[in-house]
Amino acid sequence: MGIGNTFVLNLCLLITVAYLANILYKYGLRKMSQNTLYVLSVLLMILAGWICMKFGFRFADDVLYDLRVVPLIIAAFVYSSPLTMVLIGIGIGLARLTLGYSEAAMVGLLNLTLLGFVCAGLNIWMRRTHHRFVVKGMVTILVVNLVNSLNITLFGVMPAQRYLFEVMPVALPMSIVLSLLFALILRDFQLGARQNLELKYANELLRKQTDELHKAKIGLEDRAKQLAQASRYKSEFLATMSHELRTPLNSIINLAEMIGESDEAGEEISEYGRIIHKSGHELLQIINDILDLSKVEAGRLEITAEEVVLAELPVWMQAQFERVAAQKNIEFKITQEAGLPDSIISDPQRIIQILRNLLSNAFKFTHKGQVELDIRKAPADDTSETEWIVFTVSDTGIGVAEDKQLAVFEAFQQADGSISRRYGGTGLGLSISSNLARLLGGHICMTSKEGQGSAFSFYLPLKPAREHNGEVS
Repeated sequence: MGIGNTFVLNLCLLITVAYLANILYKYGLRKMSQNTLYVLSVLLMILAGWICMKFGFRFADDVLYDLRVVPLIIAAFVYSSPLTMVLIGIGIGLARLTLGYSEAAMVGLLNLTLLGFVCAGLNIWMRRTHHRFVVKGMVTILVVNLVNSLNITLFGVMPAQRYLFEVMPVALPMSIVLSLLFALILRDFQLGARQNLELKYANELLRKQTDELHKAKIGLEDRAKQLAQASRYKSEFLATMSHELRTPLNSIINLAEMIGESDEAGEEISEYGRIIHKSGHELLQIINDILDLSKVEAGRLEITAEEVVLAELPVWMQAQFERVAAQKNIEFKITQEAGLPDSIISDPQRIIQILRNLLSNAFKFTHKGQVELDIRKAPADDTSETEWIVFTVSDTGIGVAEDKQLAVFEAFQQADGSISRRYGGTGLGLSISSNLARLLGGHICMTSKEGQGSAFSFYLPLKPAREHNGEVS
């Protein structure tokens, strides 16, 4: 067997050793301590060098040519401590003595010891430089093989001229090529093992995250059930208490009205009665608002579908707010577009409630100018094929700042904290109106400029109550 065949055999044996070592690590050695694994890996490198020598090419009875330097090259890439390369070099050199003590064996010990120091220096160089891994690998393989050939030339038992012209032209190129090939195989194996390890860690992390998300989902579901139950209890409590409060409050209002209109009571007592009557009405309105809001939140507010005569709505609003407009010296206008249907199908009580809330707010926050209720028809838009009846309440009052316009539709919210102190009220009117509008199939939108007034538009689906033949649909 020639040198080339022997070197190929050495490479195959090194690959086999690496594969068996990986199997042992995967199925038995992984649980050992780091120190134990370190010692075993050093012994494995020495064993790999001994196997290469055991199956090396015997040029003479005591002269061996093999790839014993390859495990030392690999050690320069693997270990972080330079001393480890020196130990492996000396270990492989001593292993040479087990194959027979001779002058060539002692030269081999000296050669591997020197190569151990060379690999230690290369290890320090690789860790301190920023070259690519490929560059570092090529330099290390070339330097170790060249130093090995130089040592054999200088210290070998074979005449230098014979080695240089007969052995080195074959041994050196093959040693470089096979060293590079083995390094690439181990590098690919290392990358594959790293990817598998990263994939394992990723799967483990994903599993933990999945478990945490599942636990969080269960917690959120329990919390949502608790919040829904608490909200239901709150809404039911408000609905019940509001209903219970209205009964005695109606009695107080009626008695206060009787005292205020009594001819037998003195003027002072009558005035007290009128104050109680007025305050009772305001309190009753607040209670009614809370009752409506709690019913909406609890899903207990019933909407009826009846015939609503559109011509009656302006009359009701005029009768209710005409006196308020006169007291505040504000012009109150109601305009109605021609061509509207005589009647529609909806809930008249809720329509009146929404318009009353919008007009009450308009008069509350308007000190001069006018309040107007405009009733018109709006065509279908891109988002809906429904035609609309639009009730727009506009005023010339204080207006609402742009950054506060969304807050006015939230329960117990007003555009400014000082508003409630100056004008009174709970901030429920617009919230209730917005919820009622949705229940009726419509919505409320607003435009406003601070200091210039506001306009609230209540969009109600146009459902005519009479077809063209005059019959009720």
